[in-house]
Amino acid sequence: MEFIDYYKVLGLNKTASAEDIKKAYRKLARTHHPDLNPDDKEAGAKFQRINEANEVLSDPVKRKKYDKYGKDWERGEEYEQYQRTKQQYGSGAGRQTQSDTFGEYDFSDFFESMFGRQSGRRSEVKLKGRDYNSGLKLTLEEAYRTHQQTFNLDGKAIRITIPAGISDGQTIRLKGQGGKGLNGGPAGDLLITFQIINNTPFNREGDDLYINKEIDLYSAVLGSDVTIDTMNGKIKLKIAAGTQNGSKVRLKGKGFPVYKKDGQFGDLYITYQVKIPTKLNEQQKKLFEELARISN
Repeated sequence: MEFIDYYKVLGLNKTASAEDIKKAYRKLARTHHPDLNPDDKEAGAKFQRINEANEVLSDPVKRKKYDKYGKDWERGEEYEQYQRTKQQYGSGAGRQTQSDTFGEYDFSDFFESMFGRQSGRRSEVKLKGRDYNSGLKLTLEEAYRTHQQTFNLDGKAIRITIPAGISDGQTIRLKGQGGKGLNGGPAGDLLITFQIINNTPFNREGDDLYINKEIDLYSAVLGSDVTIDTMNGKIKLKIAAGTQNGSKVRLKGKGFPVYKKDGQFGDLYITYQVKIPTKLNEQQKKLFEELARISN
């Protein structure tokens, strides 16, 4: 594969800053956009090359790999895995290079010869395939229950069971669902990172849930029964007479499921917010005035 110097594409050198890359890309993208160059048959290819260069160099991780491995930067992890395997088993296959850097020739030759030759024969080192990364969005209600979901990856339908209690940002690994192995090695894994979208009135902190409940002044003063929402339905709760604004109660085991621990749940914390009545009629005002007089 022909080596493409992305720095030259953007008119930069390897010491260019992230801001330099951004400015160069914007300028060139405007200049070479196909819509602005209808008579230039190569404008589309130039524009695509500029976008490709920006995609790699503007990403710190991709740029680091590109600087290290050149045209085969996307296969760098496989090469490093090969080097680790070679060292582990004491193999002499391929050229020896410094442990922290690999020349472009050594790296390219590695893939062209599929691990080179060892004592006149090809090395049979088996390497695991590349791991794939994917994201999956769930609502908080979906994360509350164990359920199955099917999604497509590279045209392949993958069905997974998502355990109740999965957390926002949590990653699970599906073995063997990644890229194909090399030299008969095992397939890589698929790593799925979950994004939990809260579509409920609850706030989740770990396995505990928090919710505010508005109650009227009379219920707070005299006590009453109130219906409380939980993630698993409604329950009745008794409000004690004299409940203060901001008072909290804890309902043990009414929170979120504990991940991969069947039957275990966090707690639900309820904060009472006492609503002060407004727009009192004359009779209500007199009653409050009388209450104030008696209290004083």
